[in-house]
Amino acid sequence: MHYDHAGIVTNDLESLVETYTTLFDATLVHEDDSDGVEAAFLELENGYLELMEPYDQEVLSGFLERNGPGIHHLAIRVDDIEAALEDASEQGVDLIDEQPQPGSMGHRVAFLHPRSTGGVLVQFVE
Repeated sequence: MHYDHAGIVTNDLESLVETYTTLFDATLVHEDDSDGVEAAFLELENGYLELMEPYDQEVLSGFLERNGPGIHHLAIRVDDIEAALEDASEQGVDLIDEQPQPGSMGHRVAFLHPRSTGGVLVQFVE
């Protein structure tokens, strides 16, 4: 398993992309507009930052209302997502997604429940 990206929720995607590309010398490598969320992936040397602005999704909009802008999830890259989910479940980790879901850039993703991961929403990415 390897670090893949941190998902960051914002009210102003365009401004945050500009700030982070300049501040971190990051490269905008992918933009996505699906499931009520506009997203931009910025590449750093050792992974990505996924910047997300919700426009029609209850989960992220609710997160933004409760917590304000900030880190939403931590994504870990796995070679075999089904095996990673099975292993996590066997270790007693509560799964939000028992089966992988389609994600950005053609990846398959699944979330682990924060109550089992120290309060952090963890996403497996294959």
